[in-house]
Amino acid sequence: MSRPAAIARAAAALLLFPLLGLAASPDSELSGVMQAIEANQLDLALKRVEQLIAEHPNFRLAHLIRGDLLMARARPLQTFGDVVKTVPREKVEDLRAEALVRLRALRERPRTERLPRAILQLDPRQKYALLIDSRRSRMFVYQNVGGLPHYVADYYVTLGKRGVDKARAGDQKTPIGVYRVTANVPRQKLTDFYGAGAYPINYPNEWDRQRGRDGYGIWLHGTPSDTYSRPPRASDGCIVLANPDLLSVGHYVQVGATPVIIADEIEWTDPASLAADRAALSSAIERWRRDWESRDVERYLANYAPDFHSGREDLAAWAAHKRTVNAAKAWIRVSLDDVSMLRYPRERDFVAVAFEQQYRSSNLSNTMRKLQYWKKEDGRWRILYEGSP
Repeated sequence: MSRPAAIARAAAALLLFPLLGLAASPDSELSGVMQAIEANQLDLALKRVEQLIAEHPNFRLAHLIRGDLLMARARPLQTFGDVVKTVPREKVEDLRAEALVRLRALRERPRTERLPRAILQLDPRQKYALLIDSRRSRMFVYQNVGGLPHYVADYYVTLGKRGVDKARAGDQKTPIGVYRVTANVPRQKLTDFYGAGAYPINYPNEWDRQRGRDGYGIWLHGTPSDTYSRPPRASDGCIVLANPDLLSVGHYVQVGATPVIIADEIEWTDPASLAADRAALSSAIERWRRDWESRDVERYLANYAPDFHSGREDLAAWAAHKRTVNAAKAWIRVSLDDVSMLRYPRERDFVAVAFEQQYRSSNLSNTMRKLQYWKKEDGRWRILYEGSP
């Protein structure tokens, strides 16, 4: 096999595709390198990869491709990363894995008319949402436009060494679920390992605790100063971005508000289907609100699932408490504002609903932020959990 043909075969293995007019980024620049290889323009490919290295000198994947291109001048290459035997095999395999997921993610970009099923509705405080597709090792940023998601950007990310679905402390897995950013830890308070900074998330959340999951310290953070990016599966459970990407994502993050949805794979849908799902759940929430105002406790309790829990209270305890409380009320008024509805990964009809609740009655008034988990059972939406976020 000729040298150009061998390189082209390696490029094909990396899922080459057109740039589609994307803004310059390490991913798109890398695909430009491979396009030149596929076109047998090896000098252009070398020029492009050297430019990429000049911009990101610690981008190890770019260095490996440059080594391939230089070696191709001396002998045919049989595979991507056809380096001398002195380079540890696992390091090459890590770089191959990174190349594949980076280029596959760009090749499989969702169509602009498709929306993530997970975001039924964002509340006005949530300016952006972060969605992580673990299969693609990709974080998608969506802007809140009138409560609906509007695509902004996406980034390569590293996840847990042992994949996803965290259940125990130290299992080196990244959790699956709906979370929020809880803090911003600046670079000055961290070791170099965390790079440009860190954003902890609220794992384990209430649903994790109900399912017996534990652990702590799941953060979005950067990379050490001598590392541009890490392999797709290399963290102890955290979500790791290149430092420039973390700084970019930081512009979108609001502590206490920004949702972080981590999925095996993001599901996409069309606007009409998303609107129908949102309307159906909104109707169920409104029915619950009206039934509460009615002071008919049995109607109100019909909105709760048989396996409902609120802290240590099950449905029976909750029902007894509500009967006692409502008996002392002459009237009740409830209004809901700033409602968000985020569908849980892996669950077809399971949604985390949060809102600002204004409660008024004949003998009590209060305002609180509330979190509910709703699940569709036998064709009807019911509440599985209710409490504070």
